[in-house]
Amino acid sequence: MKKKIFLRSILGFPLGLAIGYLITIIISVIWAEGYYSPCMPELIDIMGNEIRAVLLQSFLYGVLGAVFAGCSVIWELECWGIVKQTGIYFLIVSVVMMPIAYISYWMEHSVKGILSYFGVFVFIFAVIWAAEYAIAKHNVKKMNETLYGKQDE
Repeated sequence: MKKKIFLRSILGFPLGLAIGYLITIIISVIWAEGYYSPCMPELIDIMGNEIRAVLLQSFLYGVLGAVFAGCSVIWELECWGIVKQTGIYFLIVSVVMMPIAYISYWMEHSVKGILSYFGVFVFIFAVIWAAEYAIAKHNVKKMNETLYGKQDE
């Protein structure tokens, strides 16, 4: 189990980096009026220059990728119920995501900003969880139909 978590985390780091940069490109295309905006201006100000801000944010993208990938092992623990899996996974990714979002200035640094960002995070988490649950339920139904169909023959 520890080896699986470690390997997924190692593979998740570059994946997080790639997804993070894809997001910055999409955001730049939509809102940056023809310019590439690699990170929030506030992060650049705090870090002293753009390259330091980009280096920090890149590292944080990798950390997010590693955590999300490493935590994916939780969904394979058949001895845990779906509620426990969801709760533990949500707790871990929230505890990592929220400080990274705060440090990177992805949210306004106020109570309202934190609550708004957390609300969006919960909404996105719930939508993805519901979609994954529906897919898994459909796959189980198909397997049961196949299994019961073969038993009838």
